[in-house]
Amino acid sequence: MANQDVRQYAKEKGVQLWKCAAAMNISEPTMTRRLRTELTEQAKQELISIIDKLSEPTTTNQN
Repeated sequence: MANQDVRQYAKEKGVQLWKCAAAMNISEPTMTRRLRTELTEQAKQELISIIDKLSEPTTTNQN
């Protein structure tokens, strides 16, 4: 399967790929089609960056 490393990374971080698609302003089917063939190293790094951002815990401001 293409892009197994990115898929596994998202799974380990607890980030669903549809959330990555939303962050990239593309549809879930478009994300699925892009992942069918191996991404360029630059595209992988961009996706990994998005996964990292989405996996960060959100903090709430309590006063």
